[in-house]
Amino acid sequence: MQYKCLVEVIEKKVFAELQGAYLADPESGPCPFYNVGDTFLFTRYGQEDTFWTMGRGAQCSEAWDCISRYIYTALQGGSIMRGWTNDEHLMIACCNDGTRPVIFKLQRQDYKVVKITGMACTHCAETVRAALEAVEQVDRVEVRLEEGWAEVFCDRAHAPEDAVLTAAVEAAGYTVTGID
Repeated sequence: MQYKCLVEVIEKKVFAELQGAYLADPESGPCPFYNVGDTFLFTRYGQEDTFWTMGRGAQCSEAWDCISRYIYTALQGGSIMRGWTNDEHLMIACCNDGTRPVIFKLQRQDYKVVKITGMACTHCAETVRAALEAVEQVDRVEVRLEEGWAEVFCDRAHAPEDAVLTAAVEAAGYTVTGID
């Protein structure tokens, strides 16, 4: 099983009275770095490690300081905040800025990588995607044609057996060379 972490900005707050009382620029306003609806997908598989390339230096340092530990935990397959949220795949966190905090939703995404040979075009990729999405317990599939694999998203507690995924791909006319 592999893991990604989807981070979404779900809210921004401004405490103008605190800015007016304590900041050098009392008209600072909301955070200029993030906007509600911004999303960031962190992944660590194969040659990709966006924890480093989309993390430090690409995120506000105050926000990164607060959310990076949860992202890292999710990328390792851990419970982001077991017992705190009603879903261990999920965490709500905010940055350290007390006058203009940004609130983030972090979600661990569980998936299997099905390595496939024989895919040569987007039609092939669509055929593989449809075959895998027809498997019970599969939530969604993203085919990475250029990499030669499909990412099969599912709940790790109820993941389909590797043999079932292999059979679906082979029934569509392609060969599975491995599953991570």
